[in-house]
Amino acid sequence: MDKKHKNRKKDALNKVKSQKLKANYAEPVEAEKVEASAPKPKLSLSDLLGMQTQQDIAQLSENLRDLALASSKITESLAQKTHGEKIELDPLGMAPYAQEVMGKLVNDPEKFMSQTQVFFSGHAKIWEEAAQKFFGNETPSEATRDKRFADKEWSENAFFDLMKKSYLHNAAWINNLVENVEGVDDLAKRKTSFMTSQIVNAFSPSNFLLTNPVALREMIATKGESLNRGMSNLARDLERGNGKLAITQTDESAFEVGKNVAITPGKVVHRGTLFELIQYTPATEVVHEIPLLFFPPWINKFYILDLRDDNSMIKWAVNQGFSVFVVSWINPSMELSNFGFEDYMDKGIYEAIEVTLEICSVDKINCVGYCIGGTLLASTMAYMAKTGDSRVNSATFFASQQDFIEAGDLKIFTDDAAFQFIQNEIEEAGGLLDASVMANTFNSLRSNDLIWSFVVNNYLLGHDPKPFDLLFWNSDQTRMPKNLHLFYLDNFYRKNNFAENRLEIKGELLSLNAVKTPIYMQSSREDHIAPYRSIFRGAKLFGGDVRMILAGSGHIAGVINHPDANKYQHWLPDVGAPLPETAEEWQASLSEHKGSWWPDWAIWLKARSGEMVAAREAGSAKHPPICDAPGTYVLVK
Repeated sequence: MDKKHKNRKKDALNKVKSQKLKANYAEPVEAEKVEASAPKPKLSLSDLLGMQTQQDIAQLSENLRDLALASSKITESLAQKTHGEKIELDPLGMAPYAQEVMGKLVNDPEKFMSQTQVFFSGHAKIWEEAAQKFFGNETPSEATRDKRFADKEWSENAFFDLMKKSYLHNAAWINNLVENVEGVDDLAKRKTSFMTSQIVNAFSPSNFLLTNPVALREMIATKGESLNRGMSNLARDLERGNGKLAITQTDESAFEVGKNVAITPGKVVHRGTLFELIQYTPATEVVHEIPLLFFPPWINKFYILDLRDDNSMIKWAVNQGFSVFVVSWINPSMELSNFGFEDYMDKGIYEAIEVTLEICSVDKINCVGYCIGGTLLASTMAYMAKTGDSRVNSATFFASQQDFIEAGDLKIFTDDAAFQFIQNEIEEAGGLLDASVMANTFNSLRSNDLIWSFVVNNYLLGHDPKPFDLLFWNSDQTRMPKNLHLFYLDNFYRKNNFAENRLEIKGELLSLNAVKTPIYMQSSREDHIAPYRSIFRGAKLFGGDVRMILAGSGHIAGVINHPDANKYQHWLPDVGAPLPETAEEWQASLSEHKGSWWPDWAIWLKARSGEMVAAREAGSAKHPPICDAPGTYVLVK
């Protein structure tokens, strides 16, 4: 066989291999298509590399040239937009805390040496496992549950397996080193731990093209098209942020408020300066006499309580026979920049209660406060107790803190340096805290899930983010007035004035001990924003009966867990049992139950919601319906 004939045969074989590659490689598809046919198996990176033809390589090179040009244009545009802009390397004042922690480590050589031994012995074990794998004598190793390394390439490819294990060992060692340092206060440790975690998360090999086998596989399979798509996504997100990276977390075009989220029927029955009041259409012929009024956090839109039919707490509550009202806070513009905490009490809590009572022709109301909406509600109730106002019949709190000594991860943003940074941000913006500041703060607390996973998906893999209602809501943040936000941070997070009876409102010192109203307190086992220990401290401050329960999951999923989903679990105290002295005793007294805690709350609430009366029409003569739910305030960006 002559050389020319051999080359033709080789080209033909390569063409067949290339066709097989295209048939076997699983391209991203729409969700409904996945259900219709099983996904095709993905070839390994080494198999893909072995199948590349000269034409494939030429196409890859051409796409990489296009990528370099696009990258150059983005860099030039970014330089123009940020020209002369001052870059603060440590706006939250992390460095002094890190220096203090590192100093303590250096001054404890015995402990540092023992930790160093742990570091090297761990790497010795990793290299031993790698050698065994190389010679075909692999021994089963502990599987990682880290979603960043879920693809089998991270385990089956010896090089990437070694890189993954080395990184995870280094990350755990560094985080453990900071966590176990002695002789520093809690704030120093928490801020240093946050800073090191951000650095460690950023340097994961999954975040870089050349050390991510999944991204390399996508690049080879698409001949570089994935990288060009990723560069287009990057350019889009920089444009969205006007020069700052505003990562797209979901396909926002897939959702429309009032169309496929926030769709429970109802009417806006009052429009005030700070909120619209929504009354929901009854689903039963009779309802409980005492209405139920929700106060969500003002930092987000209210429809976390009404995402979809199958997970809507509002719809579920309506179906339970409650007359449901919800406050939809305004997304404030500059004319509201001077509004403060007392304004949100008067023109928020008080006004909503008064309108709801008038519409329902009753003198008692059951209230719900979610997160900081609950902190505002509890403060108002303490003032009402001081002034002899007993209109609140019962109160329920979702993931809401009143005592901030053991507050969650947000506390690292409330020391002097961070407080000054936030104050500067507000003043530079003219009196309002931009929604992106808080969005970036919350994202950084779960940076692997809410930042780096999208860096990989959007930019390295070149995929578009999938539609996800929760992330759509998460991106729909609101602005906050200067006086309101700084008062909240200073008096609650920084000084804990409310819990320690030092908070003064309208000349009155507030005390939760004066509040004898029955309380239902929800907490979540994995809540990093409002930890259950912190919520327990607040629960102990009330002067009446408190039923505190523990839900599975975290700050959002622990609250929004429809019974029909059959997800997670919850833990309940005995009915009527008083709160023990400590959080440890309380937790030990709980009994575990499957699924959602909502039915337990419904039993508690129904016992405090009065007789059954004919279902109410929306509004009243004094407060006629204005428009359909979800109203207009929720639409303001």
